[in-house]
Order: sequence, then C-alpha cells, then structure tokens
Amino acid sequence: MKIKLTIIFFVCSVIGFMVRLPSVFHHYDKELHALFYFSSTIIINLLFPKKWHFIALILFLFGIMIESLQHFSNGLLHKKIHGNFDIQDIKYNIIGLILGTLVSILIQILIKIKSKEHIKQ
Repeated sequence: MKIKLTIIFFVCSVIGFMVRLPSVFHHYDKELHALFYFSSTIIINLLFPKKWHFIALILFLFGIMIESLQHFSNGLLHKKIHGNFDIQDIKYNIIGLILGTLVSILIQILIKIKSKEHIKQ
C-alpha cells in the first residue's frame, strides 16, 4: 500500500509541476516549491522512516528533473506550457527538503521516545 500511495503521489506531483500555475499563485512560486518539498519529505519519511537518506536524494534529483522537463517540454512543443529551468526553484526545493528532513527526524525521535515510555508503563 505504501508503494502504491507513493506512485500516485509521484504521478500527481509530475502533473502538478508540469502545468502552469494559476496567475493568483505566480507571486508565491518559490514558497510553493519550498512548501511542496517540506510536506513531501515529511509524508514520504513517515511512510518509509528508515530511508531518509535515500528519500532526500530522490527528492533532490526529482526537483532537478522537473525543472529540466519544464524547459525541455517548452522547446519540444514550441509553446511555453510552464516556466523555464530556474535555479531559484531548485534552491527553494532544497530549503524545503532540508527543513522537512529535520522535522521528519524530530518526529521519528518523538515517536521512539513515546513508544519507549509506553513500554515502561
């Protein structure tokens, strides 16, 4: 079930990053990148708690891939369906990824502490 959820999440993420944002969100593009990576990191780390190194690497590579695909698709279709490759988007992806990883680790520590307290009682 975890793998199916992750695949569905991945497909929705690719679609979400490949379509143009509604104009009301254009001023918040960088923040949305950070928020997506922050929340994605936490969700995926909760699904696969012992794989945080691998998850961080995959999400980092995913961010670069999405930016590259946006640029490639604009050239391939000779029509701008999304923005171009933006190094600032990758910077904000990394910020969200780092913060999400730190929060995920803290959550996992708290879960371990809580489970140890539960066992003592």
